[in-house]
Amino acid sequence: MNNSELEALFKDKESDRVERKPSVSDPNSIRQAICAFANELPGHGKPGVIFIGVNDDGSCKGLQITDKLLRNLADMRDDGNIQPMPSLTVEKKVLCGCELAVVIVQPSIAPPVRLRGRTWIRVGPRRAIATPEEELRLAERRRARDIPFDIRPLSSATIHDLDLDLFRREYLPLVVAPEILEQNRRSIEDQLLALRFLDNNAQPTVLSMMVLGKDPQRHIPCDYIQFLRIDGNILTDPIRDQKEINGTLADILRRLDEILEAHNSVASSITTGTLEVKRPEYPMPALQQLTRNAVLHRTYEGTNAPVRIYWFSDRIEIHSPGGPFGQVSRENFGQPGVTDYRNPHLAEAMKVLGYVQRFGVGIQIAREELKKNGNPMPEFTVEPTYILAIIRRIP
Repeated sequence: MNNSELEALFKDKESDRVERKPSVSDPNSIRQAICAFANELPGHGKPGVIFIGVNDDGSCKGLQITDKLLRNLADMRDDGNIQPMPSLTVEKKVLCGCELAVVIVQPSIAPPVRLRGRTWIRVGPRRAIATPEEELRLAERRRARDIPFDIRPLSSATIHDLDLDLFRREYLPLVVAPEILEQNRRSIEDQLLALRFLDNNAQPTVLSMMVLGKDPQRHIPCDYIQFLRIDGNILTDPIRDQKEINGTLADILRRLDEILEAHNSVASSITTGTLEVKRPEYPMPALQQLTRNAVLHRTYEGTNAPVRIYWFSDRIEIHSPGGPFGQVSRENFGQPGVTDYRNPHLAEAMKVLGYVQRFGVGIQIAREELKKNGNPMPEFTVEPTYILAIIRRIP
């Protein structure tokens, strides 16, 4: 906030965005105000401001604003009394000739915010503890903000952009028992809504476009796979084959399997005597697990980058946009039992379509298959914006 905005609030009476304090003698009261502004019950989406060093009537208290005072105010963010941690800034300002400490509190993206277990809100110019109904309003606001990207509505699409015949013919029988379908009298819209393919306003979701879209990439530009077969070991070597794999989710995964099979040659070796052993350069189950992981766990939000598969002479590189998510970190990536889902409903669709049998074991299965086939273990580069998996050819 700039000085003119702060001065306008400073001159105004206390409201649901402004609180005045003559000093920091009552730190608990300041924490309550921080908590209330973070909850931002009115829903206007604007920060609340605490002016410290001014009396209730707007006159200047003449408080000396020291570095220690500013540090003490900033520490209220991190001292663990307010959860989840609020977003705030603390600054020294001179407004209308008055030296002040100014605390600017941003609305929380995860309300309700509580101070030692209590949810404080602003009711006009005063603070209060939220009623159960007000807590419910805050929780509903959080759930709306926390909707995973895969079931957010697509404003660019309508139900006419979905292949409803595909839905009735192929997807619905996989997810609903036959006897239930026979008794089902619900409209197609209600069926789509029940499976999170439409939102409450009958708007197609990201999930429905990926699974049923007539032209998914028009609405989700990054929803495809770029495949390059390179005749050499570096990216500038000649390209033997290239594909852009697009379509619905089932189309992409089916075509990907076909392309991987077509490029995966079989190596022969002679063991003791004359016994010939044939092994593929790469075990297909490992390729499937790691490429499907890239489709499932990647981010589809805020990027136009596809999943990229580069097949070199000595290795395969699988590039997946988006870093680790949730409880998965760079340090624990790939450890058994450590998993989280950026796209949980896409995971459900992949299981319905038969491309996932068990969750959370893809990397473990890939390692076991590579070991059995004689390939080196997979290598992973985990960064905040992408994950790279490298599979080395069988020696």
